[in-house]
Amino acid sequence: MTGACTFSSVPAPHRTVRRSLLVASAALSSLTLTAPAALAAPTPSGSPSATPPAHMSSLGGARLGQPGAQADLGGGAPVLPKGLTARSWIVADAESGEVLAAQNAHWRLPPASTMKMLFADTVLPKFPKTDRHTVVPADLADIGAGSSMVGIKEGETYSVHDLWLGVFLRSGNDAVHVLSAMNDGVDNTVREMNEHAAELQALDTHVVSPDGYDAPGQVSSAYDLTLFARSGLQKKDFREYCSTVRAKFPGDTEKKKGKEVRGTFEIQNTNRLLSGDFDISVYQGIAGVKNGNTTNAGATFTGVAERDGRVLLVTVMNPAKNEHNEIYKETAKLFDWGFAAAGKAHPVGELVAPRSAAGSTAKPGSGASPGEAGGTAD
Repeated sequence: MTGACTFSSVPAPHRTVRRSLLVASAALSSLTLTAPAALAAPTPSGSPSATPPAHMSSLGGARLGQPGAQADLGGGAPVLPKGLTARSWIVADAESGEVLAAQNAHWRLPPASTMKMLFADTVLPKFPKTDRHTVVPADLADIGAGSSMVGIKEGETYSVHDLWLGVFLRSGNDAVHVLSAMNDGVDNTVREMNEHAAELQALDTHVVSPDGYDAPGQVSSAYDLTLFARSGLQKKDFREYCSTVRAKFPGDTEKKKGKEVRGTFEIQNTNRLLSGDFDISVYQGIAGVKNGNTTNAGATFTGVAERDGRVLLVTVMNPAKNEHNEIYKETAKLFDWGFAAAGKAHPVGELVAPRSAAGSTAKPGSGASPGEAGGTAD
């Protein structure tokens, strides 16, 4: 396994205390890789609207509930980058929780595989990474057609460590389903994810499928996905997996010369700001977190990066511009802006603390519109 970043330990977020999430980025060489193949449940619809709802949740600040780009450039902050086409995005300081800028932060949209951040934050603490599980047919039942897979096989045995590498690097829905089976099933896992989202005050989120596969009524928001990343990054194993560039994954067991032999194959992280691609370089200071792409969600991504002691979280959802790696290009622009604007731009909101840390139960802004979902893929 190569490329994993290390982080300092992080206390649970509190409303008034600055967090100290210091990211020590690994030395990641530029790689040229081939791209590998709450509220009540919202009313489902065929595809997301191209227009944000007039009324969205105002959790974290009134401006976060307003449609359109929100930024306060007083203090000499640079103007927002040009060429942003995403329906929704947010730039936040991971330590203080200050939201430096956002656009439609609470727009409830299909999240695709960025939902796996909530899955990991919910399930990862339950099983030691050395535990082993032999896969049975029921474990892989009901995986959506066209899902991204890491290549898990019935009858083979995998460690929990292997399975999490499959989740984070190859966005393997098969790995998610096996871990869900270990966690008393998909239905129980979905229930626990919804409960954990509520604890994090991610009130735009409704989970239907644990892997993020498009499903009627499944939505989240740029704001909520950023909360999931911030919570997950407090866990050492989460930080390790989301920052790993490549790793060896167990292959099929074969008989050779009368002996059973099991080989491995390499898997590479599909987060192109971490692993690079022919049209995009590894982003300086990048350390995770998770990408996604489905028919209905389009491309989605949450990233964390550190520069000169400043740690930023950026989430981007569904760029309208249909170019290769556009999600990463727009994310990189927002990271660049955020690092230049930090300490200059006045915050337009905040990332709220979990209910247990905040000591109170927040309620969403009135008139929050239901999102839409449906479709296939990642």
